[in-house]
Amino acid sequence: MARILIVDDSPSQLMGIRRIVEKLGHEALTAEDGAAGVEVAKREIPDLILMDVVMPNLNGFQATRTICREPKTKHIPIVLVTTKDQDTDRMWGMRQGAKAYLTKPFSETELSDTITKYVTGLG
Repeated sequence: MARILIVDDSPSQLMGIRRIVEKLGHEALTAEDGAAGVEVAKREIPDLILMDVVMPNLNGFQATRTICREPKTKHIPIVLVTTKDQDTDRMWGMRQGAKAYLTKPFSETELSDTITKYVTGLG
């Protein structure tokens, strides 16, 4: 069982992603914006982070960059899960340190496969 941090400001998205994470048998940690996500990542050291991009306080790109630059958290894979679907967004997200980029809406299978890939170390 992995510990997965879900960072999203939408309660419905947070609940939907959490359901999938828990259905796979993993523990779900949550944060409602990028700043809180950075703090939870530092405190809890999850095995994987699923990060939205468009959020208040600190967007997902900024939070990803912060987590990837922090010695204590830089090893944690981050998957950006967002409605931003432009190639430039994807490229920018990867430049900030994300390991993968998943565009909303996604299928449960797509998210499950992505989670499994990164918690098993195949990512």
